[in-house]
Amino acid sequence: MTDPDIAPAPRSASGYDLTPPDAAERAALEADLSPEERRVLLAHGTEAPFCGTLLGEKRAGVFCCRECGLPLFRTGTKFESGTGWPSFTEPVDPAHVKAITDRSHGMTRTETRCARCDSHQGHVFPDGPGPGGLRYCINSVALAFVPAGQPLPDPLRRGDGSA
Repeated sequence: MTDPDIAPAPRSASGYDLTPPDAAERAALEADLSPEERRVLLAHGTEAPFCGTLLGEKRAGVFCCRECGLPLFRTGTKFESGTGWPSFTEPVDPAHVKAITDRSHGMTRTETRCARCDSHQGHVFPDGPGPGGLRYCINSVALAFVPAGQPLPDPLRRGDGSA
């Protein structure tokens, strides 16, 4: 029996639970982060260009949010932008990546955040290839790569899919 006063968990079109972590879940997720991951994901930092471990990653698979495990990008949408950060043309599901206006550093950009845990991922720019023309410029440290066929990280125990 379903309680009519309790709304169902928000889900993306691809079936992932987008319910934000509660305070205890968030504390557990953040406790597992390295100092550099904390600086980028939680304090909206940027890793140095050409230093990220995922810049040259070409294997088939999925790039997930390092903090909560939500799948964000697929290898097939990754391209070499020459900027020094992994770049993608589109997310796994548009509902998985939030766009936030960022007016820091004397310019206006569009920041990208994980739609589930709200962690900073990078920025999106309108100068990418393909029909969409977007370039999601993402920090390697904000992502966890999962090779095709392997189970996706599920630190929130939501039971969401595999690569």
